[in-house]
Amino acid sequence: MEPHKEARTPGDPVAWLPGTLRTQTPEEEEPRVGGSAPAASVLDAEACGASADGLWDLPVEPAERRPECSHCSRPQKVCLCPFLPAHPVHISTYLYIIQHPAEENKVLRTVPLLAACLPKDKCKIKIGRRFSEERDPELSTICQKSDTLILYPGAEAADLEEFILDSPVYPSTIIIIDGTWSQAKDIFYKNSLFRLPKQVQLKTSISSQYVIRAQPTNRCLSTLECAAVALSILEKNNYIQETLLRPLQALCSFQLQHGAQIRLSKEHLLKNGLYPKPMPKNKRKLRKMELLMNSIKI
Repeated sequence: MEPHKEARTPGDPVAWLPGTLRTQTPEEEEPRVGGSAPAASVLDAEACGASADGLWDLPVEPAERRPECSHCSRPQKVCLCPFLPAHPVHISTYLYIIQHPAEENKVLRTVPLLAACLPKDKCKIKIGRRFSEERDPELSTICQKSDTLILYPGAEAADLEEFILDSPVYPSTIIIIDGTWSQAKDIFYKNSLFRLPKQVQLKTSISSQYVIRAQPTNRCLSTLECAAVALSILEKNNYIQETLLRPLQALCSFQLQHGAQIRLSKEHLLKNGLYPKPMPKNKRKLRKMELLMNSIKI
């Protein structure tokens, strides 16, 4: 289920090499008298094509990655372990992270920090875009349990805090999708398994502290922040939220000190006339932009 890199094929574009192309003059385009010998330009093109084909046989050296900390998965020089709890945070809730493959190798991802704060048997990460009973029997069983929740906003989603007050069965498991909003939407709606658990959402007024990555609105939270708020509600312990947010705050602080810029939400940019791109022509996308400008939740 791990993402695999696509190999380049000889048909892919390659960087221009000196001497591989040359402009023909009108004289070169005319056929040679008698037509007995090929034009010089044709010979040059064939020779250059042959030399370019040989490039595919050259060994490719993989890019060297900086040594990573085995605990927080950050480069060793910027390890965030001092900001992690000395011992995994005790929780009774099982957390399943459904991670889009594109998120796995992002440098500033938050899921490794979240996993480093929690017991390994309580936090499980599933990487992929499509899930079924055949592909993942464990996840299928979890989704069919009455005490499993999935955190995904929408008209049918109940407020998590209100739901646990009235639910006859207290939740034991919560599922969170990790990816961009479009990736999360694709995973949620194209996997029937994820419509089996009770759908819940967070109704909170807090703004995201993940300021080095742009969000659609000021109320959108990173995966780590969603987990921190949800677990603190389910466990009825605000200390959990404070502890899980600490490494995220350290990550953002370090990045800002070393040249990163605060990424304002699309909502903020639109409302203040700072959005750098032209408004979309697509009616559906334009409507979403208008909703953002009017602070109406999509």
